[in-house]
Amino acid sequence: MAAKHIFVLDNGGFNIKAGFANNAEPRVMPNAVMKAKSERRRPFIGDQLDECRDVSGLYYILPVQKGYLINWDTQKDVWDYLMGKDCFNVHINSTSLVLTQPYLNFQSIQEGICEYWFEEVECESLLTINPGTLSAYKYGKENPSELCCLVVDCGYSFTHLIPYVQGKKITEFVHRIEIGGKVLTNHLKDIISYRQLNVMDETYVINQLKEDTCIVSTDFNSDMALSQKRGKDNPFVVDYILPDFTTIRRGYVRPKDEAGSGEQVIRMNNERFAVPELLFHPSDIGIQQMGISEAIVHVIEQFPSEVQSHLYKNILLIGGSCSLLNFKERVEKDVRTMAPAECEVRINMASNPVTDAWRGGCSLTKDPQFSSQLVTRREYEEHGFSLCLQRFDV
Repeated sequence: MAAKHIFVLDNGGFNIKAGFANNAEPRVMPNAVMKAKSERRRPFIGDQLDECRDVSGLYYILPVQKGYLINWDTQKDVWDYLMGKDCFNVHINSTSLVLTQPYLNFQSIQEGICEYWFEEVECESLLTINPGTLSAYKYGKENPSELCCLVVDCGYSFTHLIPYVQGKKITEFVHRIEIGGKVLTNHLKDIISYRQLNVMDETYVINQLKEDTCIVSTDFNSDMALSQKRGKDNPFVVDYILPDFTTIRRGYVRPKDEAGSGEQVIRMNNERFAVPELLFHPSDIGIQQMGISEAIVHVIEQFPSEVQSHLYKNILLIGGSCSLLNFKERVEKDVRTMAPAECEVRINMASNPVTDAWRGGCSLTKDPQFSSQLVTRREYEEHGFSLCLQRFDV
């Protein structure tokens, strides 16, 4: 099967990562239809947003809510744009599709996805799979001597911990923490709106602010004490220049020695590390669950002791929220203090946590077993959705 006819689509809650299996890089675009105040008549689908002159007060219509696909019309609009001539121009009738689905996805949603791709757009063949499985496959190929792997997928809606033993997902030990990038952005909007400037409508801008300025603290209490100092003694204070969409297209951190000249500014101090801290202490905003580090140890402790040591040294971080500065160091420090002393703890950060699952999908398509994992349109017409349930490990 020629690789140019295999299309890999990592359908995330916030971003879609898509491309042909022989592409070097995927295209990353918002998985949403957006409407701007400046151009009321025109909806922007995916990366059409780059054509929007003024994204203040941007309104998102998201197909994926709380991790699951619920807004089918919007999702179909995004997929149609992606496959159409303005984007990838995929000849879907002669193309095999590798599509990611959320962990433990509802059967009714899985059925709807298979129905859409086989009956509405009539793709040649389909494989639906979890993003963690693709990353674990890629990790196994790069580290053939390792038997186990614990994937920590810190995404937009949720954080999932998925253990793999000898390449097989252990579904009963999959753990979900109800916190991800969306909660962080919303919490940051709340804090800034309360302390400085009403930004409750500015999800897009505040999400960029979070990506540009937020860091994970490796010692929360001492950093909090530092952030209360004044002047040069406080390493955390930064001024973030907000975009005005005439001269400034994207916000940026103002260099320390540059004088202000009338731009709108948000001053960031302890928010920079207090917001990402929610990933490690969800109870701070009333989510009564373990943080990431604690959950890693909890999941690994479910296994027999001979497997635990393998999992501790093969923890793989993927997902957009892992891109925060010091995230890996913080997880390593926390897990090391909680893990048994005789176990080696090794945290592996994917080289690009956002696109890692997509790359895993591309390497899976080169596997000799790949074609046996697909369901073809002919098989679907003969056996229906029940065959997809048997063959796809979601």
